[in-house]
Amino acid sequence: MAVAKPPIQQLTYHFQFMDGRSWTYELKIGSEVNDQTPLAPWTELDFYRCKNCPLDSSLSPACPLANGLHPLLEGFKGTESHDHVQVKVDWRGREILQTTTIQRAASSLMGAVSANSGCPHTRFLKPMVWFHQPLSQADETLFRALGSYLLAQKLRAREGKKPDWELENLLNAYQNVRIVNRGISRRIQEASTQDSEINGLILLDLLASDMLNAIENYEGELDGYFAEFLELSDK
Repeated sequence: MAVAKPPIQQLTYHFQFMDGRSWTYELKIGSEVNDQTPLAPWTELDFYRCKNCPLDSSLSPACPLANGLHPLLEGFKGTESHDHVQVKVDWRGREILQTTTIQRAASSLMGAVSANSGCPHTRFLKPMVWFHQPLSQADETLFRALGSYLLAQKLRAREGKKPDWELENLLNAYQNVRIVNRGISRRIQEASTQDSEINGLILLDLLASDMLNAIENYEGELDGYFAEFLELSDK
């Protein structure tokens, strides 16, 4: 059965830097990436290619994630990861305003770009980007990641497909994301003289690592939020 996809939505990050410069990045959530032309030599698929990449360079000469991140290198040029920036995010009819570090702002935007890029190893994150939460904390990310994945399994079961209630495929997916993050970091190291983009990706990799650990060795980090459900009697 064909599944109707939601309409394209625009996510906009506005950055106001401390030196007076401003920069805006617009991301169309749900848009298909049609241009496979590498935007720079470091975005070519075979340039420090991720060891788990399944793409064929004859069909996809550009790394979709590298192409998606290319504008960010230009936008954050001349900044340092510890610099502060005022971020305004326009999303789903709301404005989110926060002053934070370049590292955290870059990581938040990179997470959305990554999920929307078309990289085969980040596609499982697409449901989360439809409900993107800018500048989220670690527990919020864990809640959204587990919640969206378990809902997906319920929908699979409803369609007669095998669900993954034990989260085995989710663990594998985040292991692949870690490999991709390291590969992209290597690419960007060759293209950037500053560290904000690198540190943003390091932060994303730490989140992927934390997610793996939280799933494999869950110790009730989210239980308190579900006390009402856990205290309900089975009778």
